[in-house]
Amino acid sequence: MRYLGLPAGMWMLFRRSFQRNLTVVLGIDERAAADITKRAKTKYREIIKDLPRFEKGDRFVVNIVNCAMFASFCLEMKERPLPEQMTVYYRDSMTTGAMKWAMKRSGRRKFTKQDIASMQRTAAMKAADWNRYSWNMEFLPYADGSGYEARFDRCGICTLMGELGLAAYIPAMCRLDYTMSELGGADIFVREYTLASGGPYCDCGYKKKGS
Repeated sequence: MRYLGLPAGMWMLFRRSFQRNLTVVLGIDERAAADITKRAKTKYREIIKDLPRFEKGDRFVVNIVNCAMFASFCLEMKERPLPEQMTVYYRDSMTTGAMKWAMKRSGRRKFTKQDIASMQRTAAMKAADWNRYSWNMEFLPYADGSGYEARFDRCGICTLMGELGLAAYIPAMCRLDYTMSELGGADIFVREYTLASGGPYCDCGYKKKGS
């Protein structure tokens, strides 16, 4: 994948929050945080360069770019923080003002015909069959009409983080699903299993509020 377009834009959008939270959340002094960020940018470019091109319409390219960014900062820290600390670090770094606005806007479209059609297209694509850094998903509407479940048996984040020796931090990224649901305001997120914790699949359940 080329370091243009989405990857470059995501670095511009989130770089400052990732750097700031090295200090705010992890207690790293500002000079060291700036140095980590400088080295992380080089690492980020390296990771992006080694990723394959994603097919047009693969919505999960955003997820893998976010993963590459998080991983690049993890790899440049001299001492690896606890997974619990990294859960807070990743959450706070990702929930910028722009992201909160985008999630609230996305929440207004949740459960619409367009949203359902998009989920069905994603399920039919089965992108991980030819790109191991993407995802395979089943779309499972709830029988009572109260929402739906997106069930994943292939996960690009698990693949990339595992290859980079960062498997312990995968749950930090998984936990963001709850935060994004809360920001959207349209659903209650429910989950029983994750691939990262040894489950048979990752289940992402979205129940309509008030259902």
